[in-house]
Amino acid sequence: MKSFKYTINGSVYKVVINSIEDTIAEVEVNGTPYKVEMNKPTKKQVVTIKRPAQTTTPPVARPQVSAGTSALKSPLPGVILDIICKPGDTVKKGQKVMVLEAMKMENAINSDRDGVIKEIKVNKGDSVLEGADLIIIE
Repeated sequence: MKSFKYTINGSVYKVVINSIEDTIAEVEVNGTPYKVEMNKPTKKQVVTIKRPAQTTTPPVARPQVSAGTSALKSPLPGVILDIICKPGDTVKKGQKVMVLEAMKMENAINSDRDGVIKEIKVNKGDSVLEGADLIIIE
């Protein structure tokens, strides 16, 4: 159902097209129904939407953490809400060390290995980008 507003010689007409079949259109003009015969049948429009081929991206492999000093990186952009550890603390793999807010959700940042916190590269309230160094663990 399509609705149109026409002004003819200063008079406003509200026209609603209810249906069209072959050469007959059922319309309402200012609430009064009419059947209108057209000269030739309307063409049915066929719209084809081409979508780009969907490709699947392989999962991103995380680099293996080597022995020695390594940086715990931000998995996504966000704001640091809380820092749970301090330099000199011993952490275990999987232990929560920080809270990052991203897309209005709190995300726990866990240690990726056993070690000792050498340095904390961010402060509470800092905005970080994906891949930014957060904590140095040795």
